[in-house]
Amino acid sequence: MLSFSALQIAQMLGGEVKGNASQVINDIGKIESATNNQITFFANPKYENFLYESSAGVVLVNKAFVPKREIKATLILVDDPYLAFTKLLEEYHKFLQYSKVGVEEPAYIHESATIGASHYRGAFSYIGKNSSLGNNVKIYPNVSIGDNVKIGDNTILYAGVKVYDNCVIGSNCKLHAGVVVGSDGFGFAPQADGTYKSIPQLGNVVIEDNVDVGANTVIDCATMGSTIIKRGVKLDNLIQIAHNVVIGSNTVIAAQAGISGSAVIGDNCMIGGQVGIVGHINIASKTKVGAQSGVSKTIEKEGTALSGSPAFDYKSQLKSSVIFKNLPRVQKQLEELEEKVINLYNKMD
Repeated sequence: MLSFSALQIAQMLGGEVKGNASQVINDIGKIESATNNQITFFANPKYENFLYESSAGVVLVNKAFVPKREIKATLILVDDPYLAFTKLLEEYHKFLQYSKVGVEEPAYIHESATIGASHYRGAFSYIGKNSSLGNNVKIYPNVSIGDNVKIGDNTILYAGVKVYDNCVIGSNCKLHAGVVVGSDGFGFAPQADGTYKSIPQLGNVVIEDNVDVGANTVIDCATMGSTIIKRGVKLDNLIQIAHNVVIGSNTVIAAQAGISGSAVIGDNCMIGGQVGIVGHINIASKTKVGAQSGVSKTIEKEGTALSGSPAFDYKSQLKSSVIFKNLPRVQKQLEELEEKVINLYNKMD
């Protein structure tokens, strides 16, 4: 277990120790339940009473905070306790992710494959021939990596990830449990007798640096060429990305979205949960698509916000929704108006 003194933590966060600088911390906790070996933070005034009663070893507090009573814990004074604690969580999480080193047996790696220093290979993992993996790569149990695969430094493949032949994954990527990279695209040619003939999918998937892929997401290989996930993309769980799709840098896509073949999504887009995007269209950069929307045509203007199915301008969709909810009342008014017109006509007749 990793241990730090209060002084070391303060130096990491740019803070000042008030109390026992040698206090040892090896865990993180909540202010109301933390123990002597844990660090926590105090930022919200409504939790101030917990601060005086807390058994935490160390507490991050604002430099301007003036206690009303004695505090048992060692304090680290920082500009922003919440941000400092977030930074600490990031460092702790990074340690947990990259602490595993070595090989658990049984694990297989082909004699022609290479893997860099400080790597981890979990039990029942498989690495095929001519594959190349960088330094500090972590391969969890039951991961399968095919032939001629390239994976960059500091990338993590969690349990059960499958990477097909010839795919490329960059550095600092995280692929969560059950992700499949490079499975066949959905390509079938209809035949005269009503059956379908499978079209060979000969391409690959290229995932650039700093990409996160959520659990059980599937990225299909290209029919020819590459399905491309560009730098900084963040994909949620249970997303389907079809063959020859291109997803631009720093785009984020929420769970259960489906991207059809050869769609091209621009940079810095935000796509909500259960969105469906048809194939062979372009989505301009910085587009926002609301949850459960269906995008059926190219979006050319950057920064467009869409909603609905079929999706159209977000503000117009909101106005339409209001009208839709009022339709029963409008229908009743029309019926009453129709009756008045008929009565008036009958009187005139």
